[in-house]
Amino acid sequence: MSEPRRVQLQPAYVLHHRPYRDTSRILELFTRDYGRVSVFARGARSARKAGTALTSILQPFNRLLVSWSGKGEAGQLTGAEFDGAVSSVPADRLVSGFYLNELLLKLFTRHDSHPDVFSLYSTTLDALKVDADGVRSLRLFEKRLLDAIGYGLALERDLASDQPLDASQVYRYRVEQGAMRIDGVAEGVDIFSGRTLLAVAREDFADPVVCSEARVLLRAALDRCLEGKELRTRQVMLALRRRDR
Repeated sequence: MSEPRRVQLQPAYVLHHRPYRDTSRILELFTRDYGRVSVFARGARSARKAGTALTSILQPFNRLLVSWSGKGEAGQLTGAEFDGAVSSVPADRLVSGFYLNELLLKLFTRHDSHPDVFSLYSTTLDALKVDADGVRSLRLFEKRLLDAIGYGLALERDLASDQPLDASQVYRYRVEQGAMRIDGVAEGVDIFSGRTLLAVAREDFADPVVCSEARVLLRAALDRCLEGKELRTRQVMLALRRRDR
């Protein structure tokens, strides 16, 4: 019989948590070396002082050092502490943070290690905590996430002519294939300026127009990876944009 796995002080974030029985929680963690991991946090909902302290630690967006043991699909949390200084995501950017979490939950299976994505997620959270506008940070996260999981966009050459993209031209972009220049007038959600495509390739989201068009492009690419899985946070974001208008 195999020995239980014991992991000590693994850098991690809580992506999601839900109640389990009377006083416990099931946590979905995103860890640096083990990818997504499910653990039982027994007593985390207890009214006792120890349970209250653990609940305050085991919250989304806190960078943690967690320890667990177990040999099944879900382990048993044995310890958790803050990893460095604690800072919170501002209230107006919480939905953006939960959007990142939902993407990781939907795109990654358990125990699939992606240290590069862990680093990207950590960097993006730090940016959301200090940036006045988190939109650019989200676009950069989406673009680099697609690169990391092997679905990066072909953004430099015309598929038909094999010539470099021209910032002054207009292109139809098919996620499965790439960009093809359009002669004349065209409409549709898959039509983008060469300027936008080249800016996304450079990871330059400073221009609000580029950022807006990039949102449509990157969403289409992520939808392909999600394979029909809906993101609730997208609906919340859409409702907030409509309210602001």
